[in-house]
Amino acid sequence: MRVLCAFPEAMPSSNSRPPACLAPGALCLALLLHLSLSSQAGDRRPLPVDRAAGLKEKTLILLDVSTKNPVRTVNENFLSLQLDPSIIHDGWLDFLSSKRLVTLARGLSPAFLRFGGKRTDFLQFQNLRNPAKSRGGPGPDYYLKNYEDDIVRSDVALDKQKGCKIAQHPDVMLELQREKAAQMHLVLLKEQFSNTYSNLILTARSLDKLYNFADCSGLHLIFALNALRRNPNNSWNSSSALSLLKYSASKKYNISWELGNEPNNYRTMHGRAVNGSQLGKDYIQLKSLLQPIRIYSRASLYGPNIGRPRKNVIALLDGFMKVAGSTVDAVTWQHCYIDGRVVKVMDFLKTRLLDTLSDQIRKIQKVVNTYTPGKKIWLEGVVTTSAGGTNNLSDSYAAGFLWLNTLGMLANQGIDVVIRHSFFDHGYNHLVDQNFNPLPDYWLSLLYKRLIGPKVLAVHVAGLQRKPRPGRVIRDKLRIYAHCTNHHNHNYVRGSITLFIINLHRSRKKIKLAGTLRDKLVHQYLLQPYGQEGLKSKSVQLNGQPLVMVDDGTLPELKPRPLRAGRTLVIPPVTMGFYVVKNVNALACRYR
Repeated sequence: MRVLCAFPEAMPSSNSRPPACLAPGALCLALLLHLSLSSQAGDRRPLPVDRAAGLKEKTLILLDVSTKNPVRTVNENFLSLQLDPSIIHDGWLDFLSSKRLVTLARGLSPAFLRFGGKRTDFLQFQNLRNPAKSRGGPGPDYYLKNYEDDIVRSDVALDKQKGCKIAQHPDVMLELQREKAAQMHLVLLKEQFSNTYSNLILTARSLDKLYNFADCSGLHLIFALNALRRNPNNSWNSSSALSLLKYSASKKYNISWELGNEPNNYRTMHGRAVNGSQLGKDYIQLKSLLQPIRIYSRASLYGPNIGRPRKNVIALLDGFMKVAGSTVDAVTWQHCYIDGRVVKVMDFLKTRLLDTLSDQIRKIQKVVNTYTPGKKIWLEGVVTTSAGGTNNLSDSYAAGFLWLNTLGMLANQGIDVVIRHSFFDHGYNHLVDQNFNPLPDYWLSLLYKRLIGPKVLAVHVAGLQRKPRPGRVIRDKLRIYAHCTNHHNHNYVRGSITLFIINLHRSRKKIKLAGTLRDKLVHQYLLQPYGQEGLKSKSVQLNGQPLVMVDDGTLPELKPRPLRAGRTLVIPPVTMGFYVVKNVNALACRYR
């Protein structure tokens, strides 16, 4: 979206009027002579006109939306989630049955839940009983098993599905787990910085807990299998994966599958590179494993989950698509905005940073459309910063500008699904902290889920701006996206439109709804930081009211602020918000 610029006509000053005694004919002759001389001299500058004293240029944005046809339609699960396998290492997997976590995850359903990350390719499945239980040791898994056996499941709203296990963990258990996780976090960081990873054992019981969390939360599980188990000829060793597939099938788990994570990094992680052609053969092998298993004969397969599309990565993707492009249901890749571990809060407001994603999308689309035109493309594992993010920044209100712009840009450019890394636990890019409290990006995601539907609409913007300085690049600091309102939201009739607006300016902006949006009622959902930390705040307020979970562990009601019909939208500086334009009767939004 680019703001079209026009400038107000200058008002002539009283000093510039011709003398009253000057004849009209003489005045016309003088003007013609002046223009003729200016043209001969090559001077094409406008006539200098004095401005009236006190006249100021105004900023007014006129906004309209095309309502006949959507420009894109994305997946119903467009905003989806990821859990990193590191939760096996630090013990949080045992607490996924928490009522509070399930409640928060359910708020973001329907969605995919990808179980994958850097430790995907060090994951080994063992169909054993719980080791902590058999050893009689006092690990969290041991306590959790005995505690779950005695749970009285009285919360009907959280237990609609048969066999859904929901727990209220005692505070003492959670405190012990946080201490353990803090110690293990240092170990995990050391592994990441040294690029040497230890193997992870996923037991059958751990897989049960993972699936229970996904199923109870209304999420569809995507499991990323270990691709680094290799035979001497560098082909994929599928023995562990086959064992996991058979166990999952015996439990009738509805799972989709992937193979590996960022295969472009295998040389540095394992000392053995895998090229695109070999990776394509590995996916064909996985497809052949799934087909004889009745429940997975038609299961979805996604990949290759490459990293940032640099030259070598594009070559890997090209080789993969040539061999196995038709095998996968969607082509996947990952994106990290900032490489460094240390960033400043103002980095999240840089338009140049926000726009880096657009070029990557085009590179991926070019390769995919060369071999399989129209194939769905997913962005998996999007993070603000590498190395797990930056404490007090990646989990703050400021990081939301990157996240919301990512959602808008991806949908506009036709990416079918974006998977947020991570829902819980891993690093500082997560949506929920270790106290099971939602962070700013969670509330942003919840509003998106509640209000935004899969149909993307074209935005038309025109306005009055100050004249740009010579040689200065004007970037879009006001970003406006439009979708049909989510048809599952029964507060709004079909045909309503939801705008979401990012204002990176340090001044407020006024937007006048025009055309099809003129004189319509608007519901405002303005998200701002709450507390003294400002942009670094980990708490947010909606329309001036702080957002927190209710004492009984449920989500609060997201109440809009109704605006009078025809009222100009005033967007505060450095904020983001959603605006539902009611009763537009948009043709594109009236039908599913």
